[in-house]
Formats: sequence, C-alpha cells, structure tokens
Amino acid sequence: MTQPYPLQFQPEFKERVWGGRALEQFGLTPPKGHIGEGWMIADHPNGTTSVVNGELAGQGLDQIREQLGKEWFGSKGFSEKNGRFPLLIKLLDCNDNLSVQVHPTDDYEGLPKGELGKTEMWYVLDAKPDAKIIYGLKDGVTRESMKEALENGTVMDTLREVSVEAGDTFYIPAGTVHALCAGVVVAEIQQNSDTTYRIYDYDRPGLDGKPRELHIEDSLNVTAFEGSGATTMKTDSLAAGEWLQLAKSPYFIVEKGIVNGSWSLETTPESFTILVICDGSGTLSWNNGSLEYKAGQCFLLPANLGSYSLEGQSTVLRSYLPE
Repeated sequence: MTQPYPLQFQPEFKERVWGGRALEQFGLTPPKGHIGEGWMIADHPNGTTSVVNGELAGQGLDQIREQLGKEWFGSKGFSEKNGRFPLLIKLLDCNDNLSVQVHPTDDYEGLPKGELGKTEMWYVLDAKPDAKIIYGLKDGVTRESMKEALENGTVMDTLREVSVEAGDTFYIPAGTVHALCAGVVVAEIQQNSDTTYRIYDYDRPGLDGKPRELHIEDSLNVTAFEGSGATTMKTDSLAAGEWLQLAKSPYFIVEKGIVNGSWSLETTPESFTILVICDGSGTLSWNNGSLEYKAGQCFLLPANLGSYSLEGQSTVLRSYLPE
C-alpha cells in the first residue's frame, strides 16, 4: 500500500497572447513562446499534471484520484458535479494585459457539459512599478449601460482600475468582471474550470493572427451587476507562525503564512492541503521523509498525511476545502 507523501507535479504550460517568460524566475522551464500560465496542479480535460516525485511518479492526478480516493483526497476532495479534483492551481505571467473577462457560477445554463463555474483568487507574487489590474465595475454600472458602452467602444470607462504590488490578494467570486494587466505575476487558486467569457480584448489578434472570440451575451448574463462579494486586502503585516485568511468561499479557503524556523502543522481527514511557495526556501518534512522546497513550487498534501513541518525562511499559501 502506498504511504501518503507530498505530491509534486510537472506543470502544464499554456501559451497565451499576453504571456511572457517570467515563470523562469522560479526555476521553471517553460517551452518557447509567450507562456502565460503554468498549471501546477490540474485535473482537467484541457490539462492534467503528472507526479514527478516518489512512488507515484509518472501518474496523472486523475489516475491517482481514481486509485486512492477519499482516503488521500479527503471526504470533500471531489467535485460533486463531475467527480474530478475540485481545484486548479496556476502561476500566471502577465507580460501584457489579459482580456477583460468574467466567469459563470456553477448553475449557469450556458456552461459546457461537465464544466464547473469559476470562483478564484489571486495572490500577487511580483508586480512592476505602477502595475494595475481591473477589478469590478464602477458604481452604477448596469447591464444596459455596459451593453451600450460595448457598442460605442467606451467599455473601459465602466471598469475599476486598482494599483497592485507584491503581497496583495484579490478574491474573485464568479460574476466579478476582472483582468490582470501587464507587469503582474500571480498565484491563482480557483475552481477546476476553464470557462472564461471575454468582454473586451483591446481589438488585438490572437496567436494565430485572427481576432480572439468575444462572448458578449454570456458575459452580460453572468456579470453580478449588484455586486459579487469580491474582497481585497494587503498582507504585509503578518507575523511568522500565524495563518492569515485571504479568501473563504464555498469552494476553497486560502491562507498565508510566514515560515521563520520550524513550524509544525497537520492535515485533516476532510480535505487535502495545497501549499504554494511564494518566496524563500526550506524543508518540508513528514513521518516518512522530507524534501527541499523553493519559491514557485506547489505541493499536494494528502488528507491522510497527518503531521508535517515546514522549516526555513519562506512565504507560503495554504489552501484546503471548507467544512
């Protein structure tokens, strides 16, 4: 019987018209091109990551999920809608502006078969001076006024721009209009979904030279014009050895912690734990072993791992499923 241990995966890299080469700063080796996304932990038809360490090396997350079930992934560790791993973990390099976009909820009738809605959160790993994102609508914007703005080319006037710096966090419930802009690198924790509705894309061509598809009607249908519950916060005053909750949704809880020395922790039977190393380095130890970690790495800790510890100097995101 395979003993539980922290799983590390080979990222699935995605070329995007807005991507760059910033993921190389984490020691990753993306292929040539405009690489916008590293899918670090993924179990989706559009990308499934395979384990690179330990006894399960070479197996996909989907295979492991099917073999080891709730003992490893927790009593809540599966999507009720499609049976897959419920979260998707990414690193995003925004060398250029992303399209202005919005994501649907689980119950949107227009969702592709088997797809989930997409509630997500961002933690800013790096941001160039004066970097911004688009985060929500200006006060008073309605479906009618946004539709009119789209028709007359003034949609950017309806959107809120927010300055960002490393350490900022943004919770983005489904229905929140948003876009990362040039010069930002983020960690993204989201529902396991690849459904995005583009509202506006700066009239630029895609990687194939053709205009990228827009989804105006779907976007207007799913936008939460009365507010989505989006929240943002600064996180730079956190002391070592404490967890700061960054986001809490029906789909995930995300916390930030500072490791300074040794920190003893534990998984629970209800949920796996995902660790994203934001900066620094150290050692991840558990009952049967240890491994070195560094910035940019992501680990899936089985629900039945039990006690583990983080040693070193680092900033870590911890994600798990709510009760």
